[in-house]
Amino acid sequence: MLEFGLVEALLGRRSRRFFHGCVDSGRGNGIQIAGPAESSLGTGEAPCCGRMRPQYRLAQHDLSCRAVCSAPFELRGHSRRPHISFRGRFSHQQNLFDGVYVMEVRDSSALAERREDGSLDLDLMLEALRGKVRKIREGRLGLPPEVPYAEPHNSWVVNHPGTMLVIPVGDLAQHVLLTLCYMLQNGLVVRDDINGRSIPGIEKFKGLVDTENTWPLTFVEQWSMAKLSAELSTSCYGGALMLQSMGLGGWMFNGLDPFSVLGASGNRAVPGLGFRFDTDDRWPYPNPTGLTGVMEGFCPPHFVDMGEALEALCERKFGPGGRVHNEEFRACVALQANYIFETFGKFPGTVPSIFVLMYLQAHHLDLEFYDRFFKEGAYLKTHAAHRARWHPEDSD
Repeated sequence: MLEFGLVEALLGRRSRRFFHGCVDSGRGNGIQIAGPAESSLGTGEAPCCGRMRPQYRLAQHDLSCRAVCSAPFELRGHSRRPHISFRGRFSHQQNLFDGVYVMEVRDSSALAERREDGSLDLDLMLEALRGKVRKIREGRLGLPPEVPYAEPHNSWVVNHPGTMLVIPVGDLAQHVLLTLCYMLQNGLVVRDDINGRSIPGIEKFKGLVDTENTWPLTFVEQWSMAKLSAELSTSCYGGALMLQSMGLGGWMFNGLDPFSVLGASGNRAVPGLGFRFDTDDRWPYPNPTGLTGVMEGFCPPHFVDMGEALEALCERKFGPGGRVHNEEFRACVALQANYIFETFGKFPGTVPSIFVLMYLQAHHLDLEFYDRFFKEGAYLKTHAAHRARWHPEDSD
């Protein structure tokens, strides 16, 4: 796997959705295929893809998530973390490791020290990653593969037995709070362009910043969400490249209802990841804010107010003895953040507190199907050799 080249992964990446067990040529279950030119797709019960060795499933989880999870950038004596910072990546998988898992790497130190020549010991990294995986729920993710929880064209393939779904989750409340800090560091404050007014009381900080130098609130929050979207997508893309080297099928996509994924479907039978959420007549959608003990957004009700959230954020980002903004700076940021929360009833005011967009699914390919209906080259040599390489006990 380590000999698989980046260029080959880039050129060989494509959506490979037909997983082992999803297609049946007439035995009464699975998807019925009309012919090589067209496919008539319908939903059906897909059988499991077969027994998997525990070490393989853990390796599969670790390797695919390693591609989408990066350790903090370490400097001697302290750490610096980017504005966008994830609590973890949720994933679930079935068979021997059936359940919902979180990989808790957000606040961890480097997974492995580099050797003198700059290389990394991947065995040490994998061992460290194994210790970061925590099971938070039994059973498959509570999200049925049907409308309105999944896009119609994904209902036949997504979240079925025999598949693993990786869900990067972003704390957009934290990101917007850090954006307010970034703006103030660069001589900017926010203005409420929805209500057409400056932040009440911002004039107290004229000695700190030009309070007339503003960015509109809607731009700030949409800009922050766009940057977070790029990070989430990049993590899935890294995982998609790793699938090629492992010989697994799958694809990155956004065809799931994000509120249902997090747990705000409004249907108790569809709990998703189980995040708590609020509703308000002022909002078009529910607003998930966190999952207790797993990932809690930097906003109420997980903090008393946005000032307390800011204090916790400074502690998390810089740590004891690290760079700390002075009291006036913090008061200015807290004033803006509290205004947003009090005016709109949530923080951020116009975008979700917790955000999901892109997902990565991994599964075994149905090679017989691809050989029958696709031209040669539809899958890579790594896919052809996957069973023999990873599951020799199941190979013919």
